[in-house]
Amino acid sequence: MSVQVTTSYFSLLTYSTLLTIHFMSTKNVLRSSLVMASATFCSRILGLVREQIMAAYFGASGLTDAFLVAYRIPNLLRDLLAEGAFSSAFVPTFTEANQHSHEEGRSLLWELFILLGLITGTLSALTYFFAPELISIFAPSFVADHQKYELTVSLTRIMSPFLFFISMAALFMGALNSLRVFFIPALAPASFNVMSIVCMVVMTSWLVGLGYHPVLSLGWGAILGSVIQAAVQMPLLIKKGYGPLMIKRLGSPRAIKVISLLGPGLIGFAATQINLLINTILATSSAVGATSWLNYAFRLFQMPVGILSVSIGNSNLVHFSAAWKKGDKEEALRSLSSSYYLSFLSVLPAMALLYSLSDEIVKLIFERGRFSFESTAMTAVALRMYVLGLPFYSLYKIWVPTFYAIDRQKVPVLSSLVSILMNIAFCWFMTPIYGFEMLALGTTLSMLMNCTILAFMLRSDLKLSWSFFFTTRLGKLIVASGLMAAVAEILSDKISQLTPGLMGQVVQLTLLSGIALFIFVGALLVMGERDAVNALKKKMSSRFKKR
Repeated sequence: MSVQVTTSYFSLLTYSTLLTIHFMSTKNVLRSSLVMASATFCSRILGLVREQIMAAYFGASGLTDAFLVAYRIPNLLRDLLAEGAFSSAFVPTFTEANQHSHEEGRSLLWELFILLGLITGTLSALTYFFAPELISIFAPSFVADHQKYELTVSLTRIMSPFLFFISMAALFMGALNSLRVFFIPALAPASFNVMSIVCMVVMTSWLVGLGYHPVLSLGWGAILGSVIQAAVQMPLLIKKGYGPLMIKRLGSPRAIKVISLLGPGLIGFAATQINLLINTILATSSAVGATSWLNYAFRLFQMPVGILSVSIGNSNLVHFSAAWKKGDKEEALRSLSSSYYLSFLSVLPAMALLYSLSDEIVKLIFERGRFSFESTAMTAVALRMYVLGLPFYSLYKIWVPTFYAIDRQKVPVLSSLVSILMNIAFCWFMTPIYGFEMLALGTTLSMLMNCTILAFMLRSDLKLSWSFFFTTRLGKLIVASGLMAAVAEILSDKISQLTPGLMGQVVQLTLLSGIALFIFVGALLVMGERDAVNALKKKMSSRFKKR
């Protein structure tokens, strides 16, 4: 069923990337983004299947709330050490070391493997031993419910090594991306999703037979999946000549540089911790299931983020860093410009579809088993609040690593501090009045402010004109996406009663997506984007001829 839901979105992805080929003067970012996006697409589909199975088995209940709170603790640390400051600091430094010599690059990789392993191993151990205290902080309302509290503590301890293994996976991915290997590292998270699905399907009844709670299968799926995600990338490193190396002495200048760059990130991370802590407290206190509603909505929101934004951001980091370190500013700016336009070209149509068809998408994907009609309505409300921030989230994934590449790490940290404080204030005052969906809206407004600050600073640091950010082509994309959303919204109300049943939902969603895509393409044609559409036709025709 997930494949049916994402077919129309995949068509938009294909359209966007082919259209960009016609315009871009440099294709390196596009090529690597496409490779990563195609692999990530497979992973996200499996992730969606994983969420469907979790929704069917456990619904949006106190059980899923327990798992999500427990999972959030190591996942928060992962955001810094695996996908945040460390990754942004490592790739430019590793690229610089490789430009000097292969031996220096290999030595840096395994020196950081040891250092990162010591840090994450220590944090994993602390998470295990202080799990009760952590749950009391992250979800104080759980303490009154002894069963939920104990279950959350058990899940936290099961998943405590998750941080170590997922950080190693991110380290390997950063190294392989720097070596221009994109597909397998981007596909590695699929193994995580597969293992999570297998554990839910196989272990649930087995755990019940042993006298344990079935929801523990979610925790075992997460930890085993993280092990495999790291392991599948090792053969590629060995093949590239970057296999394990005995490090005689820790503390090389480049390794110290990477670790020192974590300092600014730690400041931003502390603010992020406070922000997410308050959001978790407000969600767990507002209503039973609120944490789960927000999670399911965020998973759908992450489909275009994971497939497109992260892929484009990682590709830009590699190509921008390489050009910048060589002193080729013109090539670096071309890479940044290409990534900027490609992000809008990809996510605006996706945002239009996810917003206008939110109810239909959530109902088709999740509403079965223990996932009720009420959960569908609440999840759809949260999804609409999240997707409004999709373009800003995409830009954030591009711009933050750019500041690290030019050695201006403090800028995104200070920007994050300001936006997070705004988010905390907004959510703290608005959630008790208007409900849990304000937590999703606060995330969107926070990302908008963050990107606005970063745009001003990026313009100053790179001596960019405002025409870099505001172009005629961007305006056309906004208009076309707006028309697309309006038509889909109007038609969804008219045909919703004409196609009852599960198969009818699939037909309805596919039909609406197809019409919306037609409107999007038609609007671009009317606004003069004929050459781009002709390029799309030629590319599609050549592909069919080859087949």
